Amino acid sequence: MKIVTIIGARPQFIKAAVISREFAQYGDIEEIIVHTGQHYDSNMSDIFFEEMSIAMPKYHLGIGGYSQGSMTGKMIEKLEEVLTTEDPDYILVYGDTNSTLAGAIAATKLHIPIIHIEAGLRSFNMNMPEEVNRILTDRVSSLLFCPTQEAYKNLEAEGLEHWKSKAFVSGDVMQDGAFFYGNKAKPLDLDMRSDDFALCTVHRAENTNSEARLREIFAALTLLSKKCQIVLPLHPRTKAQLADFCIDIPEAVKVIEPVGYLHMIWLIKNCSFVITDSGGLQKEAFFFSKYCITLRDETEWVELVSEGVNILTGASRAKILDTYEQFRAKPPITFDQSLYGGGLASQKIVQTIIKDFETI
Repeated sequence: MKIVTIIGARPQFIKAAVISREFAQYGDIEEIIVHTGQHYDSNMSDIFFEEMSIAMPKYHLGIGGYSQGSMTGKMIEKLEEVLTTEDPDYILVYGDTNSTLAGAIAATKLHIPIIHIEAGLRSFNMNMPEEVNRILTDRVSSLLFCPTQEAYKNLEAEGLEHWKSKAFVSGDVMQDGAFFYGNKAKPLDLDMRSDDFALCTVHRAENTNSEARLREIFAALTLLSKKCQIVLPLHPRTKAQLADFCIDIPEAVKVIEPVGYLHMIWLIKNCSFVITDSGGLQKEAFFFSKYCITLRDETEWVELVSEGVNILTGASRAKILDTYEQFRAKPPITFDQSLYGGGLASQKIVQTIIKDFETI
């Protein structure tokens, strides 16, 4: 069996590492990795292949830094060439990026079955490009692996029974990765005034493209930095937008360059709580039993909100500060890890793919 795996953004590298390691347990599976280049900063792409101990991509398309439409179009064109050359039995895509959608479109046109890992997630906000990407990818995929029961229900509500697709609740491969790499975390020397710190990331377009939202978030961080140490790995897009909008980063905030996954795991394990607009980091906070302030108006991970370990604040300064006080008052607890499959997702996914291939 030959599978072409298409990845292009940081979280996908981590997910691919987990599945690739499971594929390697079977000698009759050939995996071809294609890196679209959607994340082209070396600290946010190449380093992950080294840290995750997975094979470097056979193809690197180098497509990054374009507008949404231009990037997706260029990817479709290049991926069609790769898929025509490789003629795989399946293509495999992760999540909700432009790389994901481009891979799905290119494969659909060539009648190649599509495997979508992290299927069924919905924010119900069609203004988010990620929401459009995930909905369209789900609709044309052959094998849909849902990280949660809620994600599976979303597919059912959209008419899954009428699709030529098979859907499964597999658990979350990000949890597999967090458990596997948790003991391999690399410490950082941050030279801070306190070991008690909050980990913050801001990169979503809904925040970085809005001067009002970005200004409000950083006003909240200014006030929070008087109460606790904040560590901010600064995304290149966010850095550029802050400069364009003339928004100052509080001096008390510890700004660092984007870090590799093993450094990020160390930051999550050692922080007091997380402030983020990242979908992946919301879950990683949960995996390591950390409360999360989410700088979004909605989330795909609704079960975390139901559990009370994740609170949506949007870009509201008042809500961010109020949530901080709520979490500070709560005792540390160990979160129920069975919510996302308990670390067995990769096994379930690969075994299901093998069974499906045997029926072709």
